[in-house]
Amino acid sequence: MNEADKLGLIDPEALRSEVERRGGTDGAPVLRRVLDRRTFRLTDSELERRFLRLVRGTRLPAPRTQQRLNGLRVDFYWPGLKLIVETDGLRYHRTAAQQSKDRVRDQQLIAAGFTVIRFTHAQVAFEAEAVAQTLRAIANRIASTSPPIGPKTARDPD
Repeated sequence: MNEADKLGLIDPEALRSEVERRGGTDGAPVLRRVLDRRTFRLTDSELERRFLRLVRGTRLPAPRTQQRLNGLRVDFYWPGLKLIVETDGLRYHRTAAQQSKDRVRDQQLIAAGFTVIRFTHAQVAFEAEAVAQTLRAIANRIASTSPPIGPKTARDPD
């Protein structure tokens, strides 16, 4: 599904509409579950899919995926925390030039007020528990130092 979307062969929203229109067709219930807006996440790689499975075990809310922020597309984003996670596979992050480009992107996002962290393929694949602990610790730190989200109450300081 993700690969077909990436190649421009499908549009998940159009596919959802078509599945609803053909509700009784063989396979429609399976497609409906796959495309469920509460669980469907666009990813670009197996590494990103692996990271999403890892996130499910952290008790953090599901991140938004493939979001455009500050003019840049990011892998994973938690809006309430302004937290961005990038997963770096070897195919696209191997060269010094690409790594330098990644650092500039991170700096632009940090300057715009986001927290950006990166995990390598090896970390996600072979050190999943350490990645989960790091992710939870960073999310907890941000949540504890961030002002409450939502309308101000009489008890909130100025």
